Amino acid sequence: MVNSEAGRWLPRSFTVSLQKKFTMPLNAVLFDLDGVIVDTEPLHRKAYYKLFKELRIEVSEELYASFTGFSTKKVCDTLVKDFRLNKPTEDLMQIKRTYFKEYFDNDPDFGMLLGVRDLIKHYHENGIKLVIASSASRNAINWVLERFSLEKYFMGKVSGAELKESKPNPEIFLKAAELANEPTANCMVIEDATNGILAAHRAKIFCAAYKSEHSILQDYSKANIVVDAFSELETQNLQKYFQ
Repeated sequence: MVNSEAGRWLPRSFTVSLQKKFTMPLNAVLFDLDGVIVDTEPLHRKAYYKLFKELRIEVSEELYASFTGFSTKKVCDTLVKDFRLNKPTEDLMQIKRTYFKEYFDNDPDFGMLLGVRDLIKHYHENGIKLVIASSASRNAINWVLERFSLEKYFMGKVSGAELKESKPNPEIFLKAAELANEPTANCMVIEDATNGILAAHRAKIFCAAYKSEHSILQDYSKANIVVDAFSELETQNLQKYFQ
């Protein structure tokens, strides 16, 4: 038996059930970049397939889908290994990034995803800390933040390209939570890809999966919630999960 605040003795099981209903406040949101903030996946796809053509290799849709959430280094490491390429990973990375930057600067269809700017501003106005946690290179992250004038909203950024392991390793989100100076229970990840969702799950951070038209063959089963509109992630719609 334990004593309640009202001074009455309650069964311990009853007190535990009360504790299970208690949730932590949402203090930080950890944003993936590709497929969440900007529509870069088509640019990456064009750049990768141009690289594949140059290398004269055939990459199936299934294999390409498995790369989602990987850093460029991990993708190129996989290509070198699986296709027994006689080229160093670093050369492949440079070729791909050159193609990507060309598309980034010139593709007329490149832009932010519908509704995400409003969501970012909503969190910022409500005092929620925002951190980028992306497998993209730091240069790519900076390009996006600068091009769309988003720097003022984000307190920090973590590039998976600078870590030892890519998603689905949880390190990137643990580092992002640390950068926000918040416990993982006070954070939420927004992801669109299998590997990112799994990374958030392994980090034990609440994960909202954004199911976009560009997210092909992705597994959302480990996400806590799945949405297809960013307005569903405004704070008033998250009260059932966060205090």
